Amino acid sequence: MARSACLLFGNTDRVPDLTYATGLFVPDDFAWFRSPRGKTFVLLGPLEIDRARRTARVDTCLDLEEEKKRLGLPQSPYGRLLGTILRRSGIRSAEVPFSFPVGLWEQLRRAGIRLRTVPEPLFPERLRKNRWELRSIAQALRAAEAGLQRGIEVLRSSKIGSKQILRWGGSTLTSERLRIEMESACLRAGALAKDTIVAGGIQACDPHERGSGPLRAHQSIILDIFPRDPRTGYFGDITRTVVKGRPTEALHHLRSTVSKGQKRVLSHLRPGLNGEKAQDDLREWFRGQGYPTEIRKGRWSGFFHGVGHGLGLEIHEAPRFAVPKLPAGCVLTVEPGLYVPGIGGVRIEDVVHLSGRSHRLLTRFPDVWQIR
Repeated sequence: MARSACLLFGNTDRVPDLTYATGLFVPDDFAWFRSPRGKTFVLLGPLEIDRARRTARVDTCLDLEEEKKRLGLPQSPYGRLLGTILRRSGIRSAEVPFSFPVGLWEQLRRAGIRLRTVPEPLFPERLRKNRWELRSIAQALRAAEAGLQRGIEVLRSSKIGSKQILRWGGSTLTSERLRIEMESACLRAGALAKDTIVAGGIQACDPHERGSGPLRAHQSIILDIFPRDPRTGYFGDITRTVVKGRPTEALHHLRSTVSKGQKRVLSHLRPGLNGEKAQDDLREWFRGQGYPTEIRKGRWSGFFHGVGHGLGLEIHEAPRFAVPKLPAGCVLTVEPGLYVPGIGGVRIEDVVHLSGRSHRLLTRFPDVWQIR
């Protein structure tokens, strides 16, 4: 049965669909394509071709250097060579993702190949996670939880010093030091974490602020870690907000409201739920609790990001939570947050799998808050 030809180009860090299609991890750019008859191909250089022939989930592995010699195009632009190979495989037009490189697009056009963009992901079946993918995400989550646990341990053993600055191991405990401890624990657990968020005080009011400088007692500290398992390519993602010492009454109320908000979402989360409406309802509920989403004194305050996002080969992948109908089988984060300058920032994030008539919680980490 004929189907649309499609084409991917890039490396597997930048284009996760390539890993999904081939099972490979390749740091340099390469091409994958599928013919109208459903046959799949990769075009790789000598550094990767032998490994690909052993392990790639494709029908044919093409050696870039051999193809140059066979076609008599040793010095031709890559796009001309690829275009010739595509035409030889019966492809005159192909679907590509929106992120396809414009320079290669132009070279292929000159080589007689017509391209048409389609929404990402190129493989809609990525939305529905199979058992192997669920195990892979769970493994990455266990590593994330190991990193988070190390962060909690360090904060628990830290002391409150002058000006409420935390001290650990005889010196100031900074976001940078705690991040290293968390990411090292992740690595020991088998996954690679980077850009981990350790943001305290006013820094916690910017959701994607990584955090820097000394950490202080009695302030919220957001710990958000999202490692990737290099064996599978799948991500874990978890966030807890903690305070070392005693939170103010206002900060405690802020945290309690976020926790209740997350529970509200989870209580009716299921396949087919209107995520867009659920997100709007949560924002209105937060407003009713005294936390409107607004710009106050030149910066955002309240709940000004989404409830969550898809998780898999990308840390942020389809579906976003705010879609009219959440698909069955997807894996989502549920991470409401409130950020109020002058009080602090709070975010709590867990991962769920939508299945049956409800959902299954994949996160195992406890709901920590105060650390004495």
